[in-house]
Amino acid sequence: MSVFDDEDGARRFKVLINDEGQYSLWPASFDTPGGWWETGKQGTRPQCMAYVDEVWTDMRPRTLREVMDGTGRAAEPG
Repeated sequence: MSVFDDEDGARRFKVLINDEGQYSLWPASFDTPGGWWETGKQGTRPQCMAYVDEVWTDMRPRTLREVMDGTGRAAEPG
């Protein structure tokens, strides 16, 4: 069984976000991995997923959104 399994629904999770605006669920008892920050939302898997579904409405990474919206810089051709 994986530490991310939640067969009995008792495991608590926290919602994380990275610099690109991407979300992830992480076991609440684990340290937050590098490159990720806690959003302040914790709860059961369904509670956390409902929160992510509500706030993560654009799945594109932040840098792609900025380039497509004209507010970011496209990568220079190599």
